[in-house]
Order: sequence, then structure tokens, then C-alpha cells
Amino acid sequence: MTETLFHDGRECPVARSLEVIGDRWSLMIVRDAFDDIRRFSEFQKSLGVARNILASRLKALVEVGVFEICPASDGSAYKEYVLTDKGREIFPIVVSLRQWGERFQFEPHETRSILLDNASGEPVMTMAVRSASGKLLGPSDCHRVRIVAHDS
Repeated sequence: MTETLFHDGRECPVARSLEVIGDRWSLMIVRDAFDDIRRFSEFQKSLGVARNILASRLKALVEVGVFEICPASDGSAYKEYVLTDKGREIFPIVVSLRQWGERFQFEPHETRSILLDNASGEPVMTMAVRSASGKLLGPSDCHRVRIVAHDS
């Protein structure tokens, strides 16, 4: 995760974000954390990932502030990986990827999971990009602007 993915990534928020969560295992670890998985052994069991890869990704996610290591919530000697505020902010990204996958990566007859609202039991609404006034926006409705930082 320390190698640079994009030559011009220093100015691109997408490229910088991919440096942190852009590989499969990192994003799957974060996904599992949203399902309340916190311990190394639980992540390994859920993901089936090699211990060295899991250890490397967890270490990197802690270093960038996505997780913090805390004493086990049950008082045992174990440590837990707990999402920080920064880590919890990844939730809409995971939901967007999930919804894209639900729509395009499964045939109608295939078994899959869906995300439900705990309060209503209903599927969560499809994620959408909206303007400040609430209008639904597509790619042709938006553009990027370069913001130049000035020394103070």
C-alpha cells in the first residue's frame, strides 16, 4: 500500500483514497468491521486471507488512522481493531460498491446478501449523487476544479 499507484496522484482525491483502501483486502477488512468484526482471528476466519497479508493490511490501516487498536471489549487479553471516525466515513463507499455489485454482478437466481435498515427491516435506498438543492446528478452534471493551496 505504500507504492504510488498514480504518477499524478498527489492532487487527486480518488488516487489518494485508493492508496489507503484501494486493494481488495483492505476494503474487505473495512467491510467486515462494519459487520462488527474486530479481532484478527475473526477477520481471518471471515476473509480466508493469509495471516501475513491480513497483518500487513491491518497495520497499514492503523497507521493511516482507519482503525485504532483497543483492549478487547470483553475484558480478555485480546486486542481489537476498532474503526475510527475516519474509518466509519468509508461506510458510504462500501454501500455504493455493494449496491453496484448487487445490480451488476449477480444473476437473478444467484444467492446474495442485501443491506437492510435495522429500524425498518427494509433495504437501504440506492446511493445517489445529489446537488446541494437535492437534484439527482450524473457524471455529465459535474466537473472537477483544481484548488491551489497557498502558503500561510
